[in-house]
Amino acid sequence: MRKLLVPLLISCSFSAGFVQAESFSEDIKAAMKSEHRSDKDKERDRNRKPVKTLEFLGIQSDMTVLELIPGGGWYTNLLAPALKDKGQLYVAMASEKLLSKDEFSKVKTVSNDSKWERNEEEDRYNLLNVDFDVENIDAVLTFRNYHNLSLATRTKVNEEAIKALKPGGIYGIVDHTRRHMQKENDENGRRVDPILVIKEVQAAGFVFVDYSSMHYKADDELRFEVGRKSVTGNSDRFTLLFKKPMK
Repeated sequence: MRKLLVPLLISCSFSAGFVQAESFSEDIKAAMKSEHRSDKDKERDRNRKPVKTLEFLGIQSDMTVLELIPGGGWYTNLLAPALKDKGQLYVAMASEKLLSKDEFSKVKTVSNDSKWERNEEEDRYNLLNVDFDVENIDAVLTFRNYHNLSLATRTKVNEEAIKALKPGGIYGIVDHTRRHMQKENDENGRRVDPILVIKEVQAAGFVFVDYSSMHYKADDELRFEVGRKSVTGNSDRFTLLFKKPMK
């Protein structure tokens, strides 16, 4: 009887997880149709593939999720309603203007006293007073902003991420791809080498789990600034999944 019980429990657990993930994907699809989103944001859906991206990263409706530096809140507008009923969304270093929206009433903020400081030597930004001040959460996500941070800030952010997560917690990073080992130039400042990212995140104690090629763009030659007309909206991006070790 005990031999039959173990696989049965595993099967039930897997089935529950699948149903929950499927439900979350439907919630994201519903959020994508929300009247609160601008037409400009909706136009980006096909390129950014939020449903597939969040499925790959393993986000579910009952999770506590921290989104880092949401900027204009493109993903926040999807995550907030999808996590509102069963989960919890935190955002770090978010603008007051973004969080003033009614649909973000349940969203909580961390590190909002952090200060941006230009690092002229690296042509990046330092973040001062980075402290997420949360623990035992399920996931930390960052979309297209890792490239903006100085080495010291990236190191601090990765350390704060692993400290905030529960054992087995998810760390997902999406950003614009720079050619491996390519030196800094006038065109690649908003790109970052994914191998460098993996190395830095592993140095903080994370385990590299997987990558996805869903945002691969064959016609992005990795030569030009991502804001150029020939590249914008069609930049090659990497999608990396890490987890905090169980022990």
